[in-house]
Parts: sequence; structure tokens; C-alpha cells
Amino acid sequence: AYAEKNKDELRLWAPKRPVVLELMNLFALRNRLLGVSIALNNPLNEQITFIKKGVQKQNRQSCKRSTDALRADLTDIDLSIEMLINSDEHLKRLNQLITSVPSIGRITAIQIIISTNEFRDIKSPKKFACYAGVAPFKNESGLMTGKAKVSTYANKKIKSLLYLCALSALTCDEELKAYYERKTITEGKHKLTVINAIRHKLILRIFACLNQNRTY
Repeated sequence: AYAEKNKDELRLWAPKRPVVLELMNLFALRNRLLGVSIALNNPLNEQITFIKKGVQKQNRQSCKRSTDALRADLTDIDLSIEMLINSDEHLKRLNQLITSVPSIGRITAIQIIISTNEFRDIKSPKKFACYAGVAPFKNESGLMTGKAKVSTYANKKIKSLLYLCALSALTCDEELKAYYERKTITEGKHKLTVINAIRHKLILRIFACLNQNRTY
């Protein structure tokens, strides 16, 4: 009965194209290699502050072949991902439109393309903001009204990447930098609240470029 009542709003499931599935596999492999590289290099860098230089140098030398191999593998995968995107006109165009927005990098663009299934599954900035944990929801129950909060069920990967993009925007985008200073200094807003608003502005810019099929 529920399906019959809402059949006019039903949306057909759109499977991912083979090229997108291949991109997903390459990107997942890249993330695993990057995780191993971080797990290996971070302790080596942190040791500088509390062990002797000779021991630290020996530890780094012992891992040199592994770190060099990981760096080479990451370079090869990045090249494969770039070639795959450039081999498909639609993916190439989407990547071009997304990365045209200042502070939005290649990795963030790929993650957005994969997560939205080339914007087939998520077509509006409002839905994507909810999916990315950027849109705040009212906390109300009866007469009780609490502070609006973002969802804890968001895509954490997208959310963290957009956070880094927002921080980058504060240094490379004069408009957003002025907005941040006005909200935090003049109006006294919490810094994280303003950064979240900047993430939402970046999402709106991305979807504006996509909907109008033009670079920023």
C-alpha cells in the first residue's frame, strides 16, 4: 500500500558503469597503500624528538626500500587513475567541473564522483550536504528545542575531505576568507560552525557548475 501510494516518486536504481567500478577499485587500492605509507612514515618522523639521531637514521634506513616502493606504487596508481578518467569523456568533464572550484582538489573530486555515482544517485546540493554531514538538523521534541546538529550517519570520508578543502579556501579564496573573518571576529560565531558553513558553500558551488555545465 505504501509503494502504491508513493509510486509517482519512485526512482529507478542506476547501476554504476564499468568505468566507475574500475575507478572505485583503483581508488580503494590507493587509499589502502596510502594508509600503509602513513602508518610506516609517521612513527619514523615522530621519533626525531625523543631518540638518538643515529638510531633514528638506522630505523629510517631499514624502512627505505619499503617506503620507496610504496611511493612508487602510489605514483603508478595515481597515473592509472588519471588515465582512466581521461579515457572517459563524462568522467573527464565531471572532474574538470568539480576541480574548477577553488580549493577543491583531485582526490576530493574523485571521492565525490564515486560517492554520488556520477551524480546519478544524488542530484541536489541539499541532499549531498546531508549525505556529507554538513547540513544541520533541528533538535526538537514537543516543547523542547535544542541546538541544531549535523547527522552522525554522514559519509566521514567526504566530510573530512571537505573540511580540508574549507581550510584551504581560507587561504586561497578572498571571498570565503572575508566571510570567515566577519562571522568569527565581528559576529562572534564558533569557528567550526563557520567552517561547516564554508563547506556548504563549496558544495553549492560544485553543484552550480554541474547544473550549468560550466567551470567556476
